[in-house]
Amino acid sequence: MKDIQIDAIDRRILQELQGDALLSHAELGERVGSSGPSCWRRVKALEAAGVLGPAVRLLDASKVNCGVNVLCNVRLKDHAAESTADFEAFVLDRPEIMDCYSMSGDWDYLVRVVAADVADYERFLMRTLLAHRCVATASSHFALSQTKYRTQLPI
Repeated sequence: MKDIQIDAIDRRILQELQGDALLSHAELGERVGSSGPSCWRRVKALEAAGVLGPAVRLLDASKVNCGVNVLCNVRLKDHAAESTADFEAFVLDRPEIMDCYSMSGDWDYLVRVVAADVADYERFLMRTLLAHRCVATASSHFALSQTKYRTQLPI
């Protein structure tokens, strides 16, 4: 990945693409005050620098049987490098774990898990997460509703 200087036009491009990744380069150029070919070159440079990742479509979780969101604190049995690497590899392999953060404080990790319903989450918790050889304990917090969900960074 190479370093890149992000100027005002690049910022506008990033803002627009966060809202609609399907914009054509011509439409993008119109919105940011530049030409389509110039936008294409800038987008390619932002991709090459790792600023822009792959374009994705966001799903409505409730419509695809993933409507239960659980924030789960996880404590490992120990903090040996092997244990953390093993747990993090496990997290990367589990499709129901949407996010994972290594934390400061009393808990080692915070994971966000999606499930079809409470019973589905309980199966994952009891048979998978707590059964993992590195996990000592977990504390689950069910989201009752979603007040805010953003994918756009405030740039």
